[in-house]
Amino acid sequence: MPNTSTRPKRGRRNRRVPREDPARNELVSRSLESAQQCLFNQDYGTAFVHYLLVLNLAPVLKDFASESFRFTLFKWADELDSLGRIQDLFDCYEQALELFPTDEVIINSMGEHLFRMGFRDEAAGHFHKALKLKPDYPEAKENFYRVANWLVERWHFLMLNDRRRNHKYQQAIQKAVEGGCNTVLDIGTGTGILGMCAKKAGASEVSACELSKTMYELACEVVTANGMNGRIKILHMKSLEMEVPKDIPKRVSLVVTETVDAGLFGEGIIESLIHAWNHLLLPPQSTQDPSRPPSQTGRVIPAGATVFGMAVQCLEIRRHHRLCVSEVGGLATAAAGELHSPVSCSSEDDSTEPYTTERLSRLPGGYTPLTEPFNALDIDFNNVQELEGLCSREVSRVRLPVTGEGLLDALAVWFQLHLDQESSLSTGPKEDTCWEQAIYPVQTPHNFPLRPGDELIVEISCRDAYLRLCSVAVARDGREFCLDDCLDPDKPRNNPGPSGNPNPSLNAEAELCSALACLGTEQSSGPRDYTMLECAEMALLNNQPYHDSFRRALAKLITNLKDACSVQGPSQGQGLEVMPLTDPPSGPMDPGPDPFYVLDVSEGFSVLSLMAASQGQVKAYSSVEKTQHQAVLRRLARANGVPEEALEFWLNKVEDEQAVLQRPSREKLWSAIILDCVETCGLVRQKLMEKATLARCLLEDGGQIFPERIVVYGMLVESDTLLLESAVQGQEPTLGFNIAPFINQFTVPVHVFLDLSTLQCRHLSDSVELFILDLMNTNANYTNRDVKVQASASGRVTAVPFWYQIHLNEEISVSTFNQDSHWKQAAVVLHQPLAVRKGDWVRLAVTLQKSSISISASIEEEAGETGTVDSV
Repeated sequence: MPNTSTRPKRGRRNRRVPREDPARNELVSRSLESAQQCLFNQDYGTAFVHYLLVLNLAPVLKDFASESFRFTLFKWADELDSLGRIQDLFDCYEQALELFPTDEVIINSMGEHLFRMGFRDEAAGHFHKALKLKPDYPEAKENFYRVANWLVERWHFLMLNDRRRNHKYQQAIQKAVEGGCNTVLDIGTGTGILGMCAKKAGASEVSACELSKTMYELACEVVTANGMNGRIKILHMKSLEMEVPKDIPKRVSLVVTETVDAGLFGEGIIESLIHAWNHLLLPPQSTQDPSRPPSQTGRVIPAGATVFGMAVQCLEIRRHHRLCVSEVGGLATAAAGELHSPVSCSSEDDSTEPYTTERLSRLPGGYTPLTEPFNALDIDFNNVQELEGLCSREVSRVRLPVTGEGLLDALAVWFQLHLDQESSLSTGPKEDTCWEQAIYPVQTPHNFPLRPGDELIVEISCRDAYLRLCSVAVARDGREFCLDDCLDPDKPRNNPGPSGNPNPSLNAEAELCSALACLGTEQSSGPRDYTMLECAEMALLNNQPYHDSFRRALAKLITNLKDACSVQGPSQGQGLEVMPLTDPPSGPMDPGPDPFYVLDVSEGFSVLSLMAASQGQVKAYSSVEKTQHQAVLRRLARANGVPEEALEFWLNKVEDEQAVLQRPSREKLWSAIILDCVETCGLVRQKLMEKATLARCLLEDGGQIFPERIVVYGMLVESDTLLLESAVQGQEPTLGFNIAPFINQFTVPVHVFLDLSTLQCRHLSDSVELFILDLMNTNANYTNRDVKVQASASGRVTAVPFWYQIHLNEEISVSTFNQDSHWKQAAVVLHQPLAVRKGDWVRLAVTLQKSSISISASIEEEAGETGTVDSV
């Protein structure tokens, strides 16, 4: 131990304690008082300035004022956001972080603003930093999981797990480098794997570029971990911005890239390669001088592609892209006008996309080919003249013999990617591939039954460097009928029929004949009504069981309230007193009993408010925001006999869109509030329970929140597919490179947008109730629950898929897991599979924090002890 008798050494003299500055202290005291008064008066901007002054002059007060400062910052940021003062908003956060650089709550909040404004890379950095500061911070964890799905899309994991694809790319690159292509540029490097393949093959110079900040930083980590730091130059930029010699010392002899999407050209490969040939690549091999060595000529891997297409019938595609029902929730839909999704090749609107993507093999209900596959396009990536002329090519027409009977719903497209003359990869629907297929939906208000003997006429073009395929006509019995006339404003519009049986009937045949005759002879009597709905909104509108259930639940509530009023007399607005933020909305109402007020705060387009208004004696408010969507609801209201004053648009009345949940007027409370509880992806909506708590305070006696309760169900499954889509699997390095530990940082435990009915998996148990969310009774809720489930088969539990039974009242409920559902399912993927035998009892520890669900699984031993636990 130290010698305590030793005389202490003489140290530096203590600094003199600074004198108190009375004027400074007075300024701090007055500013703090002013900040608190401004905060009380909801003058958040002035309060924020006062707090900045106080905390800069007196840092010792940080602990005392931190909570009030945070609250002021967040309120002021919301105001700035609503005013569009984005730079001021971020300036405030920068000032706050100078004072509290390690405050995980402020860092996370700034990330939320960044994400909402589209800065996903920057948002992810803030969420990740907040988690490092506090690993168990639930808000940051949930935000990071959500943004990780955007930043490192799940196909990265699929591709790295696709050994066949990786091996073929490696072989093609090795062959090219050994053949003399010793200077290489990897465009869109991602994890850096293709550039590392080139370096490993012996390339003397390798450069790579990556636009995504997240993927760029990931590639730098991977390259360094594999001992190639300094040997591969990675640039954080688009290849279109690269110059010689500014960014790379000289033109390269080989470009490798996989900047292709399901529609081949959607990630900009055409523009990138034209720029590369003109500015970054050596000239291609010339037939006039075949003796030039490969090191002095340029080439691209992949060398080219062949695009294939096929017409299909598919109810799942149909219901996501056009209106399939003539009635929804008791409302006739004919007056809605023409509705379809923003996926269209025939539209000139910049807000539309020419195609969407689907994995045909996993579509619920499957699909039916109506034609044989056809060759739509061949492209040579090593021919710059062909690339430059692609967008100016004349539109080509192909006539496809119809080989199957069914409704024309879409053209499905895939391609064969030719890496070189010997090796290729196919993205076809029957291939075991990591790729989805491109879907070009048919956007007509008619169901068009095709039959063998018909010819489908398809136009193919490459406008704006996007591959576009459009079904334009049907040839039958020597006559040609233009399908696109259905979208022509000079032609009539016909009401859509029901979704019907996938196999067209004689009635559908008659409908087609009538429609075709109409198209050829009649002229339009007026302008075309055209409204665009998102794919999920369209599927929701087509979900008849969902709307029928809501209609019955609303009718029962209104009937009960009317009965209560007839017994007790007029309602006096009983309930918790909450002062409104707006005056009563003006507008004439029919004389008679006071109306019941119903508020629908569903996200996006919803007809639930109109269904409520159709009940009579109801004043319904819709949260539909877009002007076009409001016009559709007004047309439907008129056509269905709903008085104009019975439906209003709530966001037109409230000053602050962030404060949607308010009283309808000073004297009234809501009879019903409809909350949007589950996202289309299969997750509970963020801040659902907070909204439910506020909504309960705004209900009159006897009023109700719809839904009143949500029950979460799940089951044990074994699914290698979910593992492959969630993380890089196995202990072996990918092509000999250490990549998994780095990209697996972006593994998220919850997999979304699942179709459980078509997921490749083995069910290892029956379904079991996991959790209950009670929106009407706060005391009934909990955050943790242990659930026991018995294995019905032996295997490895790799995931726990879950879905919801949404109870509108005690008798009526809807499921998010049925063939009509517009919702997808989600699954918690276990970090390590759990081996089970038939008859084993598995304990699931389920936790719900905010809207984020987590599950850990363990075996229940016979003696009551717990076996190995696998957490997520």
